[in-house]
Amino acid sequence: MLTSYKKHSLFLVYLLGFLFAFHTALPTYINSSFLDVYLSENLVGSIYIIANILAIICFLTMPFILRRFGNYKTALVLIILNLAVLFGLAFLQNPLWLIALFIINAAVIPIIYFSMDVFLEGFSGNQETGVVRGIYLTAVNLAWAFSPIMAGLILANGDYWKIYLASFVFLVPVILILMTSLSHFKDSKYEATHIWHTMKIVWKNKNLFNIFMADFLLFFFYSWMTIYTPLYLHKNFGFSWTQIGIIFSIMLLPFVFVQFPVGRLADKKWGEKEMLSSGFVLIAISTGVISFIDSHSLILWAIILFVTRIGAAIIEIMCDTYFFKKVDCLDTNIISSYRMIGPTAYILGPLLATLMFTFLNFDLKYSFLILGLIMFIGLRFSLSIQDTK
Repeated sequence: MLTSYKKHSLFLVYLLGFLFAFHTALPTYINSSFLDVYLSENLVGSIYIIANILAIICFLTMPFILRRFGNYKTALVLIILNLAVLFGLAFLQNPLWLIALFIINAAVIPIIYFSMDVFLEGFSGNQETGVVRGIYLTAVNLAWAFSPIMAGLILANGDYWKIYLASFVFLVPVILILMTSLSHFKDSKYEATHIWHTMKIVWKNKNLFNIFMADFLLFFFYSWMTIYTPLYLHKNFGFSWTQIGIIFSIMLLPFVFVQFPVGRLADKKWGEKEMLSSGFVLIAISTGVISFIDSHSLILWAIILFVTRIGAAIIEIMCDTYFFKKVDCLDTNIISSYRMIGPTAYILGPLLATLMFTFLNFDLKYSFLILGLIMFIGLRFSLSIQDTK
């Protein structure tokens, strides 16, 4: 049962999640096009690979850092760093500096999301996991749904620096709320466990292993779609950034409307296995269909991408709900390993795509068909988990 103190604290974390997500989402779908100004299309993925290798190195040190400094101070320093990097991206002009700052920015963001997870776990219990994660993800994804329209309007003249400045502005209230309202956060006694020991625990626990793999496939999907979909729509179909902003805002609506009711159903009625499996079937079929769309219709593209995100929204909330029912805020090593899945997928996804484009001369159009087929692998893992109810 949540006390009034925990409810208030959770509300603050939800608000932080919304604001931080808005700051994160604004540049996300223009990042690859920003890099495309300085690098060839084939090399864009390599920058994401470098950034996520750096993120993984940071994740490996997080349990030690939390034991030494605590989650509040860690989050505060990371957000200050994030602010400084965004300021540089907005106003510096040297390509080498911009690429370096881009890498740092992309590496820091998943670490801050991890810190938010620790706050969230510290204020909630297993009984409310589905509802709490559902509300949190709904707040986060509400920001993601509206940010592409704003990004498209800001980028109407192709001024990328304006996007990074806007991202900076939305991050300022995050640090203010953190400093004024969450400095009281009491850290648990975080375990000191070696990463390889943690991975052995995950490997031996088949339910955790299967949910790790399901989550990996989801982030593999995100890595391809985030990097290559805006490039594909902008360069191959000639959509303006304002049009792409509208398409992506519609595309992301399932994350707003689907995740809270699905998370509640996972707590109260249905099991995770069936819902997770249905998500993989939906995401696989709808993603594969993209390769066969030649229409320049904004509405058609919005609909097909909307359907892919219904599948993604179901997978995301089911993975998070299932995982956080299995751990608590003390299990920072396991949570850290779970949050390393995203950066790992963002290494392997662009790496595979880069190899396909460079050595196999693969057409970007058919990469969506390959991705759809890969998503069917998720059924192997979703059907193997044991429902928590």
